[in-house]
Amino acid sequence: MSSIPKIVILGAGYGGILTAQRLQKALNYNEADVTLVNRHEYHYFTTHLHMPAAGTDSIEHTRVSISKLIDEFKIDLVKSSVQEIRTQQKKVILEDGTLSYDYLVIALGGEPETFGIPGLDKYALTIRSINSVRLIREHIEYQFAKYKNENNAQEHINFVVGGAGFSGIEFVAELADRIPALCKEYDVDPSMVNIYNVEAAPTALPGFAPELVEHAMTVLTKKGVTFKIGVAIKECLPGGVILATGEEIKASTIVWTGGIRGNRLIEAAGFEAMRGRVKVDEYLRAPGHENIFIIGDGSLMINPEGRPYPPTAQIAMQQGECCAHNLVAAIRSQQPRKFAFSNKGTVASLGKGQGIAVVGDKTYKGWTAAQLKKVVDMRYLFIIGGIPLVLKKGRFL
Repeated sequence: MSSIPKIVILGAGYGGILTAQRLQKALNYNEADVTLVNRHEYHYFTTHLHMPAAGTDSIEHTRVSISKLIDEFKIDLVKSSVQEIRTQQKKVILEDGTLSYDYLVIALGGEPETFGIPGLDKYALTIRSINSVRLIREHIEYQFAKYKNENNAQEHINFVVGGAGFSGIEFVAELADRIPALCKEYDVDPSMVNIYNVEAAPTALPGFAPELVEHAMTVLTKKGVTFKIGVAIKECLPGGVILATGEEIKASTIVWTGGIRGNRLIEAAGFEAMRGRVKVDEYLRAPGHENIFIIGDGSLMINPEGRPYPPTAQIAMQQGECCAHNLVAAIRSQQPRKFAFSNKGTVASLGKGQGIAVVGDKTYKGWTAAQLKKVVDMRYLFIIGGIPLVLKKGRFL
């Protein structure tokens, strides 16, 4: 029986792929068996999904084959869906087999949080995967076609986006940019199209300074977006939404971006969780499990101000690097490293040539922020794939 420790990584998102890449660099030959499990053969950039969802960019720009990112002589890639995590047995049940582990990294990403709003899980679309993005784009185009074939029924060109955080704002920006081309293609009067962005919180884009939020809303309002801030969606229907005020917006397209929770497999495995997120220790380990690490959307870490860090790609990447370091340390009986988040800045796209950004104590908006967004994206491409991936997937224009 092999005495080589077995490391299993569940999920090849930002955290999972960085963990795998750092492990293959740090581990010596035959020091550990590393298996990466992912339901698809590709890694995709969740921070890019709003563009192909709206139809302003190609899906191929948002994904890359995992085999191009890892050394398959050092990392075993298993394409499968995780069905169950059995911590007592140190096993992971897949749809087509079982994996045993000595060390487990749970990086399964998140799921849409509907907050119990009736009908939302049934009638709203979500921007969470390549397949969901493809569905949204095709659905939007279909609604324009139906509008011309069903006596100009207004609900077909009314679009409701729930949530005015990063995903919601970036999606409505891209959708607003796409509308003129769709109107021209389907002979629709642009003035008839309505985009509603509904947010229950008292402000859009939490975390940004008020002046940047105001700038973002001004830019998007000029592009045709109607904001309803401080108003919750009370119910989602087959043909629209009912707001807490009692107002009904008739729309054939509802896209929900209003919240993320951890993967339900985490709760089912018996971990104590809040909305599917586990409060991990300073080394990214699950409470009571020194051999199990949870990173990305499934982890909950508190910042120095006493609030949870938002589940962003930036924190998942840094967790992946720290997780790999601590796995190697565990195997070599060395001291693990405490996770310390280093905020590199925050950038939100507002469509073509527009954005807002905070880097250190400086703020940026407009064209400059839009270029910073591209720099951030290309930096990630460089980290995981070097210059060849930047040249292949980068957005330079």
